[in-house]
Amino acid sequence: MDIHTFYAIVGFLLAAYAVIGNDSVQTLGTFIASNIKVFKWYWLWLAASAVLAFTMIYGWHINDGDISWGRLDKIPPVEIQWYHAAAPAVLVLLTRIGIPVSTTFLVLSVFASTVVLEKMLVKSVVGYGLAAVTAYIVWMVLAHFINEKFNTVKKEHRPYWRTFQWVSTGFLWYSWLSHDMANIAVFLPRQVPFELLIMSVTVLSMWLAFIFWNQGGKIQKIVLEKTGSRFMRSATIIDLVYAALLIYFKEMNNIPMSTTWVFVGLLTGRELAIATAHRADYHFGYVFPLVGKDFLKMMVGLAVSVALVLAVHYIFNPDAMG
Repeated sequence: MDIHTFYAIVGFLLAAYAVIGNDSVQTLGTFIASNIKVFKWYWLWLAASAVLAFTMIYGWHINDGDISWGRLDKIPPVEIQWYHAAAPAVLVLLTRIGIPVSTTFLVLSVFASTVVLEKMLVKSVVGYGLAAVTAYIVWMVLAHFINEKFNTVKKEHRPYWRTFQWVSTGFLWYSWLSHDMANIAVFLPRQVPFELLIMSVTVLSMWLAFIFWNQGGKIQKIVLEKTGSRFMRSATIIDLVYAALLIYFKEMNNIPMSTTWVFVGLLTGRELAIATAHRADYHFGYVFPLVGKDFLKMMVGLAVSVALVLAVHYIFNPDAMG
């Protein structure tokens, strides 16, 4: 094994943990929060792992061995260096202290040219804004029919909502994986052999088991702080809106983007809408510190990402600029 293969293996393992531990909570956080008291964690894990395996194997099949779903078309393969593997290591560290960092920025940016990085940033900013506006409109409309500050679903209706939630979560998990798998696949060959595909599915499933066992980890707090996120109905609606946004951006172009920014934007718009609709008992004085804290954490993550990228492009590998 040469040193570059070693860096690729380390980078893959760290990126796999970082993507599952940091980003997957955006997708599975509400699912965990609203089901963990009803089902054992391993049943939730088995369901999520089945969708994971299907998405990876199906993507590998229809994309001629490319598990990134075409998200790496603008990022040509390179010989993996130590600083490529260092990027997900920084991400793991930030994840452990509960900062919602964009995996796309932190991992893919050290592989991308500055031109592609700029396009990724622009698309992510648009994603944050569009998600916030869309969520605000959706939840302002919903406020006329339901109050998400309370779990008002009738007992006899709860089995239907739980089934609907599992289906919507599976759809969202599939949509999200087809976006963010590029953050892991960048350490692998662009055409992945079948044996390596099975190994990748196994590694990701193992990390996923740890996340479910740990009930989402520290990043899960961002989900639990939001109004009604533990309720089945609220979780289902969040999942459906988020999935629709991801599909829209997936069809827009194949430039990678930060799904973290889209998710935080969605939660921001939703929280502002709930506060607007229920001004009598829900004050903006509570909302703005909450969403402001999430935004600040996002900016800290972006600052770390940009610093790392600039170090790669200007210090470690000046030839990477373009």
